[in-house]
Order: sequence, then C-alpha cells, then structure tokens
Amino acid sequence: MSEAQGARWPRLRGVLFDVDGTLYDQRPLRLRMAVEWARFALAHGPAAVEVARSIVAFRRAREELRRLGRPAARLEDLQYVEAARRAGTDEARMRAVVQEWILGRPLRHLRGCRRSGALELFRSLRERGLAVGVVSDYPGASKLDALGLADHVSVTVCATDDAVNAFKPHPAGLAHACRAWSFAAQEVLYVGDRPDVDATAAAALGMPCVIVGHRGSASAAAGAPPYHGCSFDQLGSALFG
Repeated sequence: MSEAQGARWPRLRGVLFDVDGTLYDQRPLRLRMAVEWARFALAHGPAAVEVARSIVAFRRAREELRRLGRPAARLEDLQYVEAARRAGTDEARMRAVVQEWILGRPLRHLRGCRRSGALELFRSLRERGLAVGVVSDYPGASKLDALGLADHVSVTVCATDDAVNAFKPHPAGLAHACRAWSFAAQEVLYVGDRPDVDATAAAALGMPCVIVGHRGSASAAAGAPPYHGCSFDQLGSALFG
C-alpha cells in the first residue's frame, strides 16, 4: 500500500475490473469470430441465419434489460425469455446458441486479444497488497481462466448472480464486491470501457472510475472520469508513479 499512497487515489485498497472490452480488445476478437462464423455459415447454410438472429436478439434484449434496474424476476432467466421472444425461437434453443457462440467459442481467442499491460498490472496490484476483482454483466470465471488472469483475482461478480440481479449501470454488482471485501466504495477503483455503463455505475456509489480503450475524448462524455481512454500501462503509471 505504501507505494500507492502518493498516487491519485490515496485511500485505495482494491481495484475492480469489467471484463468484456476492458480486459481484452473486442475488435480483434470480433474479427476472429467473424472467420469462425463464415466457416459455420458455409457449412450450415440456413441454420446459420437462425443462429445469427438469436445472437442479435440476445444482445439487444440485454441492453434493454439495463433499463429495469433490479427486477423482481431473475435476470438469468429473463434475458433468455426475452431474447427468445424477439428471435421467434424457444428458450432452450436460445440458451444453446448463447452458450456456444457468446460464452463458449470466444474463449479460445481471448488470450490473443488480451489488452497490452493487463497481466503486468494485475501482478503489480497484487504485489503491492491491493485486492483485485471483476464485476461483469457476463460470467467472468471462464474468461479470466482463458485470459490467464484468474490467479490474481479474489472476487468475481456477475450481474446475473442472484445476490446482484442487475445489469450495469445499476451499481448492485459493484456494491456486492465491496461487501465481499469489506471495503468502502471510495476505497475501490473501477476500471471499465463504457462511460455510459461503467462510469455511471461507479458514480452511483461515489466510487472512482477509469475508462480504458475508449477512443472518444474525455470532454465528449458528460461526467467522464479521469484517465478516460487510457491504456493499462498509463493506469499503472497513474497508480504507482
């Protein structure tokens, strides 16, 4: 902790990370998945259209479910029910498509898409006695394993966990991670890639936030946090000098 005392966040005890788009770059992943998709489409023809429709419906349904805050129904189930309705398919088929194309197939590509400096930053945080965790709208454990970062993480929170049941920008996931550590929100830094989702969730708790990998200027985002659009190397310098 002593090396972080002179940094921008002198009370810092832990750092939480978003996963998708934060710990890895989405652009090269999408290119790799596009290649997989092309091969699948050539081999399966019309069946590929159904899969594509289901993927689009699932992603759109989850974005709209953000508006619900913390619903009475379980988000783990609601996301599939709503996506299946939109795609005109059944829930079991939707779950199978999501498991394969959103949660499964991308794992093999994640290590090659990991953001530069991520592993080094995780190691530095641990070496300096700072807790490291993740709060994501998708299950994070398998992705952390694929990224080679799991050994450095002590708390893994997903929006669809029953104890959370809220997609960001609702702050329930961040609050749950803080309780797991017994840290105040002001003692934790949240690192994400979406100002509208990640920075908004952190701000609701008074938690400091950094946005990485975002190409827009800080002035373009209302209430944009410090170090908006920085790299992990720059974040490490801000934390440790």
